[in-house]
Amino acid sequence: MPQGPLKPPAISSSMAESLIPSEIIRINNEINQKRKEGRSIFNLTIGDFDPSFFPIPSVLEDLIVQAYRDKKTNYPPAHGEEILRDAIAVLLGRLMDLQINKNDILIAGGSRPLIYAAYLTILDPGDHVIYAVPSWNNNHYCHLVGAEKIEIEVTPEKNFMPVAEDIRPFLGKANLLALCSPQNPTGTVFSREVLQDICQLVLEENRRREGIRKPLYILYDQMYWQLTFGETSHHHPVELFPELSPYTIYIDGLSKAYAGTGVRVGWAFGPGIILSRMRAILSHIGAWAPRPEQIAVGRFLTMQDALGDFMQNFKREIEFRLVELYRGFLALKSQGYPIDIIPPKAAIYMTVRFPWKGRKTNSGKILNQQSDVTSYILDECHIAVVPFYAFGSSPESDWYRVSIGTLDKKDIETIIHNIKQGMDQLA
Repeated sequence: MPQGPLKPPAISSSMAESLIPSEIIRINNEINQKRKEGRSIFNLTIGDFDPSFFPIPSVLEDLIVQAYRDKKTNYPPAHGEEILRDAIAVLLGRLMDLQINKNDILIAGGSRPLIYAAYLTILDPGDHVIYAVPSWNNNHYCHLVGAEKIEIEVTPEKNFMPVAEDIRPFLGKANLLALCSPQNPTGTVFSREVLQDICQLVLEENRRREGIRKPLYILYDQMYWQLTFGETSHHHPVELFPELSPYTIYIDGLSKAYAGTGVRVGWAFGPGIILSRMRAILSHIGAWAPRPEQIAVGRFLTMQDALGDFMQNFKREIEFRLVELYRGFLALKSQGYPIDIIPPKAAIYMTVRFPWKGRKTNSGKILNQQSDVTSYILDECHIAVVPFYAFGSSPESDWYRVSIGTLDKKDIETIIHNIKQGMDQLA
């Protein structure tokens, strides 16, 4: 009989072994290490809110506390509390002119479980998913379900949003078209005309498939739709083509529009047959939003005055930070510094270009790779931003996401100064 210690077993599945780690988490680990070393870092990486600047609505906070005191702490229904689904249906009707049956709304612990459930519901291993890059997490969801990626790298000339001609060559073999507007990571949006052209393609493709093969679905992530600024408007597929209703799954929630990232209440809505199967999947995973939070959010969403008051101040604070940063970067560009920027339109993000690859630092080091530029911004400018290659773009893309969710207004001038100083030290 063999003696001695057992050999270590295989650690995990091939899917888990090959899962790509989050670049944002890696950057934040680096930030935390530098802070432990006593370095001061301005962290503009995370798509979250600092509650000291952006707290959840006080009315909602009181309602959550009250729900716990009322002992609403047992399991919620698998598809979500009725009071919340009723409130969401009314909200969508009032603000988006969408008539949604409350039974076609599904509640979960944020948007991630809902997107994952949609992927699992629609796709078999080997099915194809179209999405533009830069893009948030679609590559990881494809990996989790064994789907084949069709990535379309979009350009700043198109505001980093795909257009119909980008998508057309791939529609015939796709089963899912994943769209996001306002877009994470770019903070840009679909114009009515661009989205209309894309939706027209989807309708035409589904007419060709009728009765032959499963349809092409749209997964429409609109988590930031209430956070548009200036003259920017949000548009969505069923608004433009009501005939797309059987083919469009919407992803939405509390996290971004009401600063509730940690409250974990998200919702999906769309065709009943798809939503019912998503619900069945999530019932086995147990990815529910907590019942007290669901009840509280259901009550809060019916309070039009409280919603309006919160949103007015919330958007003003977000827009101020975006505009002031934009003006600062634009001033540097106008002075001839190597930097570029796209005007912010929505969400909590700004798209900035740092084309510094190939330049030499004061110490004589050449920034040979874009990752060297990212490290230089962190080490010498003391600012952490997320490169677009973290969102699936080319490793040599010199565009970055800047998030203002944790930005203190008083630090804006210092951030612009640090970027200027960093560029002054490059040859």
